[in-house]
Amino acid sequence: MEGHWRRVNTPLRRLTSRERNAVIAGLAVTIVAILGLILVSAGSTQPPPPAGCIRALVAGRTGGEVIHPCGEAAKTTCAQAATFDTPRSRAVLESCREAGIKF
Repeated sequence: MEGHWRRVNTPLRRLTSRERNAVIAGLAVTIVAILGLILVSAGSTQPPPPAGCIRALVAGRTGGEVIHPCGEAAKTTCAQAATFDTPRSRAVLESCREAGIKF
């Protein structure tokens, strides 16, 4: 069929400059919004634990659980964790080492 490929692959009409500008503006707004969300959600906003305190993220009954004892309670928690060999106790002991708590 003569001219079939050209007829099938020819666009019905060209975009006007107004339509093209609207598409470009929409893409620009979308890209800026995505970049803004990435920048806002990047990084950690939680300050480090105070001196003499530990903060460990461990598995809990319904998901991640943060434990953050201070002072004597931190020493007791570290001493109890040292008697076990579980992922929870290893996370607590790592936090104890980072805080420099002797138990």
